[in-house]
Amino acid sequence: MENNHPIAEKIISAYPELSENIKVQREKRIWMKIPYLQFRGFLEFAAKDLKVDIFCMLTGMDDKENYSFIYHMADLNGLMLNIETSIPKSGELSIKTITDMYPAADLQEREVYDLLGVKIEGLKEGKRYPLPDDWPEGEYPLRKDWTVDRLDKKE
Repeated sequence: MENNHPIAEKIISAYPELSENIKVQREKRIWMKIPYLQFRGFLEFAAKDLKVDIFCMLTGMDDKENYSFIYHMADLNGLMLNIETSIPKSGELSIKTITDMYPAADLQEREVYDLLGVKIEGLKEGKRYPLPDDWPEGEYPLRKDWTVDRLDKKE
């Protein structure tokens, strides 16, 4: 499908450098990639100017050289805007929380830390999720280089 969707056009108008990083999958599904340094500003733009202001889900992934995050956002008409951003594994493994804008992101940000080991700056203290409290520190089971036999060595 062409990128002649009204929301895609508004994004390209405000962020012309992202025109190659937007894909309209179908009428109510838009995918895009954005550099992490632009992510927060774009998230605010999406909420205020596009009215895509419902946080649905956060997906964290190990892409071998980067950790990527897809923020699945929606509007009241059922449009899903999937915003992907990433940080290099070679750098500081942290991203900023979005819970100040979207309190519902709390558990999913905890999950990103528990399963991938990416720290969430500004996330309030709380219980770990979804791993048990006695899970060994430094073991992140969704990392590509992690294997279950590492648990046996910890005991």
